Parts: sequence; C-alpha cells; structure tokens
Amino acid sequence: MGGVRQAQKQKTRQALLDAALGLLEEQSLSSLGLREVTRVVGIAPTAFYRHFRDLGELGVALVEEALGSLHAMVRAILVEQAGAEERIDRTVAVVERHVREHPAHVRFVARERHGGVRAVRQAIAGELARFTEEVAEVLKSQPVSAGWRDEDMRMLAELYVDRLVTTAAELIDAAEDGAEGAAEEVVSRSRRQLRLISIGRRHWKEEGGEVV
Repeated sequence: MGGVRQAQKQKTRQALLDAALGLLEEQSLSSLGLREVTRVVGIAPTAFYRHFRDLGELGVALVEEALGSLHAMVRAILVEQAGAEERIDRTVAVVERHVREHPAHVRFVARERHGGVRAVRQAIAGELARFTEEVAEVLKSQPVSAGWRDEDMRMLAELYVDRLVTTAAELIDAAEDGAEGAAEEVVSRSRRQLRLISIGRRHWKEEGGEVV
C-alpha cells in the first residue's frame, strides 16, 4: 500500500507541475494563483501543500525539469574529440532540439530568469552557474587552454553558456513570431557567434593587463 500511495503522490505532484507549466504559457509565476493550479488538477487547494510549500518551490522544481537534462547533453558533446566547429554545430543542434521538444519549459526559464519570484530567479542563476562550472572544467582540460587562469576559463565558459541561453530564448521568440526562416537565422547567427568566441579563444593571451 505504501508503494501505491507514493506512486499516487508522485503522479499528483507531476500533475501540479504540468498544470502550472500550462498556465504559465500566458502569464508569469508571480501572477499565478494556487487555486488556478489545483483547479486544473482537480484537487483541493489544501492538498497542494502536501507536495510544495508554495508556488515558489513549485517554480524551482520546474527550473530543475527545464535545465537539468541539458547539462549532460552539452557536456557530452564538449568532451568529444571532434573539432571545434563540429562541436559548435552539434551543441547548437542540441539546444534547438531541446527548445523544439520542451518549448513551455524554455519559455518559463526565459521569462522567469529576471522575473518577480526570488527563489526561482536564484534557482535559474544557480543552475546556470553550475552549468558554467561544468563547461569551464571541460574547456580547461583541452590543450588550447594550457596556461589559462581559472578566472579567464570561467569567463570563457560564461560566454558560451550565455550564448546558448540567448539562443534558446531567441528560438522561442522566432517560433511565436512565425516568420519564415526566423529560426534558421537564429541558429545561423548563434553558430557564427560561437565560432567568433572560439577564434578569440585560440588567440587570447593576457600579460600584465594587455590582451594580444
């Protein structure tokens, strides 16, 4: 019986997440009402608190759903022995596919990254910081990074991660605009910008504050 109850609890929890995500297609988390979410799921408002302390905690769980799986996929590409351009093309393709398969999650993160719910802003910032550290560790292990300082390595990783996050947000906007060729232009521009970062990386050298 315990296993059945646990499975039912998990099912209801996921239903709350899915309901909130659907409602957030048209509004921000700060304007979402708890009763709206429980009404969609078909449970009493008080039952919500068996799963989440508040809507902020639910939002944090949505952040983990949205970004958790992307880390491993991008990291797997970065550790490959392929050339820089191939890694860039494959990374952008992964982001493009993630947006296509999980548009509501990506839209939620793009909106709430600078939204009104502090716990969710912090969760997004934390996930992206962890993502940046993971990317920095992989980049540091590559021969072209020999002699780089840790702070410069992190700066480089931040450039890559920021570009990927921006690409995801731009792909969502392109899909909503519906303009022909808009998504293709976003992908093409992202690849060019990542290649520019990669070229700059190969020529970066800092000595006494001078960049040569």
